[in-house]
Amino acid sequence: MKKSKEYILICSMVLVVFFLPSSTYSAKIRDLCEVQGVRGNILKGIGLVVGLAGTGDSVPVTRLAQRQMLERLGLTISNLKDVSPKNSALVMVTAEIPPFAKEGTRVDVKVDAIGDCKSLEGGMLLETHLRGPGLGDTVYAVAQGPVSIGGFNAERGGGGTGMRKNHPTSGRIPLGAYIEREVPSTITDGKRIVLLLKRPDFQSADRIRQAIDNEFRESIALAMGGGAIRVTVPDIYCQDLVGFIARIENIEVTTSPPAKIVINERTGTIVIGGDVVVKPCEVAHGNLTIKITTTPQVTPATPFTQSQPVVTETSALEVQESDAYLMPIAGTSASEVAQALNKLKISPRDMISIFQALKEAGALEAELEVM
Repeated sequence: MKKSKEYILICSMVLVVFFLPSSTYSAKIRDLCEVQGVRGNILKGIGLVVGLAGTGDSVPVTRLAQRQMLERLGLTISNLKDVSPKNSALVMVTAEIPPFAKEGTRVDVKVDAIGDCKSLEGGMLLETHLRGPGLGDTVYAVAQGPVSIGGFNAERGGGGTGMRKNHPTSGRIPLGAYIEREVPSTITDGKRIVLLLKRPDFQSADRIRQAIDNEFRESIALAMGGGAIRVTVPDIYCQDLVGFIARIENIEVTTSPPAKIVINERTGTIVIGGDVVVKPCEVAHGNLTIKITTTPQVTPATPFTQSQPVVTETSALEVQESDAYLMPIAGTSASEVAQALNKLKISPRDMISIFQALKEAGALEAELEVM
């Protein structure tokens, strides 16, 4: 009896194409800009998580951290070997302090294992001082609390098998840090504020400037390049800066998506901007298919012996390449470009190559970004 198995090796990916609208749309200034000086700050510190069920560190530095912690509590340890780190883990503790946060405000904390800890499940973070950027000694927040990892890491002793959900060496402590010191921030010099564009663009900066001047019916905005707009505070708002900024952030501005194509080759995702234009050109495309045919061959056993039949397989390799034809492609919008490329019935990887070739040939009037 012969069985035939055919394996067709085709490189395939899941294609997801998104199209941004080609027409203009309205967005509020708060979605396009940020006020200079209104920003968060990253805090960091080294902490110790205790209460682990034998899944802690085995590195010597954790023993040292345990001894220092016990000495602060009045317990002197003369020999590091008297301390077992298997129920403890050295962790990096980070948090972001929001702008204008006052003393006593609570923020979330991120906890990540530094050593060879297997899991932080069930652990408790001891008091950890969080400092700002650099090597400063100023403590801006203090963190402490039970660590939530949202998963588990179960192993079967001796068998080498186990099950893991999510990432057990990284967790969070919701509202686990109290802010002890306010981070100073300045958003105005008393007369002006500066708006920073999240995506610098000269056209967007000019439209924002015009929208602000039209809202207040006077020339108070000045575009300082494509990334910043300086706004003079009117006299009637000198004592109400918050109200002035709130009014500016609520102004609607007409914007349009950039002519851009973003490609993620790993996932097969292609995002095409609505203003993408392809000049008239012709594209040739051909498919390559590799077919491997395996045919089992059975050699009967020798009669009147205890030998077994011998099964061997004979493989045949066949390469097929379809004919390639030149197909005209031209479009003035993302949908027309996609319809033209879909006629070729190509894979995402080939589509990515075609976009790159169109860009090199000067037929693609858009920015091409490969992630």
